[in-house]
Amino acid sequence: MRLIAGPGQHSDIACAADLIDGFSPDAVLGDKGYDADHLCGAIQRAGATVVIPPRRNRKVQRPCDRHLYKERNQIERFFNKLKQFRRVATRYDKLLVNFMGFVKLAAIAIWIR
Repeated sequence: MRLIAGPGQHSDIACAADLIDGFSPDAVLGDKGYDADHLCGAIQRAGATVVIPPRRNRKVQRPCDRHLYKERNQIERFFNKLKQFRRVATRYDKLLVNFMGFVKLAAIAIWIR
């Protein structure tokens, strides 16, 4: 598992390619917000299958494995459990290193359960 935090004013897709850098996944799952040519290209260069549903306004609609896409529910449930930790949900820590330390500690606690 890899967790990366960025500034609050940036979108999540700005750091998405960094998450798969150095990994060799079989598939990368994401919602329609991650449907960008540069990210899909990075996923394909990593040798993985792109499981991101295309936006409706795309001129060329890419196929998406809907059965595998349903597995994204586990990721959504993980983030829901992570937000149950008050310190993560409210981000009381001013320093990113302290905040990410607690996020990783909370992720380990969830994983162990």
